Amino acid sequence: MTTFLPSAPLITGLRAGCAGLLLAALATGASAAPGTAELQKQVADTERAFAATMRQRDLAGFTALLADEAVFFSGPTPLHGKQAVTAFWKKFYDTLEAPFSWEPDAVEVLASGTLALSSGPVYDPKGKLIARFNSIWRLEAPGKWRIVFDKGEDVCDCKKP
Repeated sequence: MTTFLPSAPLITGLRAGCAGLLLAALATGASAAPGTAELQKQVADTERAFAATMRQRDLAGFTALLADEAVFFSGPTPLHGKQAVTAFWKKFYDTLEAPFSWEPDAVEVLASGTLALSSGPVYDPKGKLIARFNSIWRLEAPGKWRIVFDKGEDVCDCKKP
């Protein structure tokens, strides 16, 4: 049996090559993948930007944050696709005053960093809590989150006897 022992010049060359690759990566701004806290912040910030489109009456901004295959549970049947969701939600953007507002109060991200859940309260124009939303976001490009599922639930205004 023959054992291969690399020569000193080969080892030196490999070290220099690896060091060069590391320096090139650092020079181009390459860094480690964002951690969970950073991903949660990205999703929360994206959700806030999504909510801001309602305040600003910006339907185009709303649409830009939808995944092409988004599914929204907004009406009597699920809405499938960016066009269907935008067509249904247009009525919420046509009035001078936003009919509701929302904000995230919980965000969770998968360990893979590619899928996230945001959830939070929905308020009427007077600030009364009327519902809770749950949205699923997918990372479609570096730093670009788009919503793929959205479902709200009315809050119970029940009085217990």
